[in-house]
Parts: sequence; C-alpha cells; structure tokens
Amino acid sequence: MTSPRHNRIDYIEISAPDLEASKRFYGDVFGWEFNDYGPGYAGIRGTGDHEVGGLNPQGPEHRGGGALVLLFSDDLDAAAVAVESAGGRVTQGPYAFPGGRRFHFTDPAGNELGVWSES
Repeated sequence: MTSPRHNRIDYIEISAPDLEASKRFYGDVFGWEFNDYGPGYAGIRGTGDHEVGGLNPQGPEHRGGGALVLLFSDDLDAAAVAVESAGGRVTQGPYAFPGGRRFHFTDPAGNELGVWSES
C-alpha cells in the first residue's frame, strides 16, 4: 500500500544566495514562515510540523529552464503588487488563461515562479 504522498510533489527548494533577503521577500509577499537551520538553510513551513520546501543559500546558482513552481492566490492583483513592493519583479502578466488568471515573477535571487487565481 502506498502513502497519499506517493508520486506527488512534496518539497520545493528555492535557491537563496542571500538567505535573509529571501526570507523577508517570501514572508512579506506570501506570509510564509520558516524553520531556521542556521545560516545554511531555512525550511518553508506548511501545516503543522510539515515542511513544504526550503531556501538554500548553498544551492546551485540560479539557472533558467527548471520547473516552474506555481502558487495560488485568492487576490492575484494584490499578490503582483506585493511582489514588486517586496523587491521582486513581475515578468509576465497578469494574463488570462483557460483556468483563470496568472502572472510570473522573479524574486530578488533571480528565481522565477508563478502565481495563479481562478478569477
């Protein structure tokens, strides 16, 4: 018997050369909280004790072409404003697609992510 997590995305690691700046950015924009493991890593808290990802300052230098992580927002326009207010850059959109609307952005470390909403 397999677990409900079997073959599912379980953890996303984001390159963060400046760990404190990345924590501020994601905390300010999305309200994320972190489990600090010293200057070398910060786990992204999910629900309870479960971590859903991490910020890694020792990770490989950011390179394009990787998987695009998409976050969900109930207020897409407010999320786009928050990204730019926190030092990120909206690179595409917001634009409509068949499932709703979305935009792409880069964080201060150069990582590209997306945010989508149903309306």
